Amino acid sequence: MKKIVFALICFILFLSGCANQIRELTKKETAIEEKQTPPADFIPHDIKVVSVGDSLTQGVGSDDNLGGYIPFLKANLEELKGISIAEFANHGKKGNRTDQLLKRLEQPEVMSDIMDADLVIITIGGNDVMQVFRENLLGLKLNKFIMAEDEYKDRLDNILTLIRSYNNDAEIILVGIYNPFIKWFSDIKEMDQIVDNWNKVSSETIEQYDHTLFVPVADIFENNEESLLYTDYFHPNTRGYELIAERIYDYLNAKSYF
Repeated sequence: MKKIVFALICFILFLSGCANQIRELTKKETAIEEKQTPPADFIPHDIKVVSVGDSLTQGVGSDDNLGGYIPFLKANLEELKGISIAEFANHGKKGNRTDQLLKRLEQPEVMSDIMDADLVIITIGGNDVMQVFRENLLGLKLNKFIMAEDEYKDRLDNILTLIRSYNNDAEIILVGIYNPFIKWFSDIKEMDQIVDNWNKVSSETIEQYDHTLFVPVADIFENNEESLLYTDYFHPNTRGYELIAERIYDYLNAKSYF
C-alpha cells in the first residue's frame, strides 16, 4: 500500500513539473512574439507631401528661390526616426486666390499628385483679402470684408471637398494668413481684425473635415524683433519661411501625426 501511495505522489510531482515547464515555455513564446512586433517607426518609410496655393507655397521672397517653407519642413520631417524621405510636389502659384486655386486643382498633374499624397498643405486666402483691400483702398470698411468672407468660405469649402474627393486618407493642412501691412501700416487696426476674422473662418471651415489641421502663423509676424519680411515688405523672407515651417512641424508633432 505504501508503495502505491509513494508511486502516486511521484506521479503527481512529475505532472506538476511538466505543467511548470509548459507554463515557462508559454511565457517564453509569448515574450518572443511580443519582441517580434516592431514599433511603427522601426522601419523608416517615405512620405509624399503636396503643397498647393499661392506665393507662400511657391516661395516668393526666399533666398535663391529655395521654395519658401518647403526645404525647412522637408529637413525637419526627415530628422524623424520613422521617415526616410519626404518628397515634396510644389504647386504654388504667385497671386492665386481661392477661385484660381479651384481651377488649378483640376489640372491632371495636380490631381495625380494629390491622389498619391500622404499630406496636402494649402496656403491660400491672402490674395482674396488683398483683392477686397485694393477694391476699397480709399475707404477701408469692415463690412466689405465681412461680405467677402462668406464667398471665401464657400470657395474654401469647394477646395477641401475637391481635395478630399481625390484622396480620402491624406492629412490636409491649411496655413493661416498674416497681416502683410504690419511693417508700415501697423496703425490700421482694422487689418488685424480682418486677418483674425478670415483666419477664424478658415479654421472653422477646415474643422468640418476629417484628418485636417489649421496652422495659424499671424502671431509669428506680430511684434517680432527679427525682420521676417522680404524687401517687398509683403512676402516672408527666408527666416520668415523657416519659422512657418517650424510652426507646421510643431502642429503636426502635437497631433502625433507621425
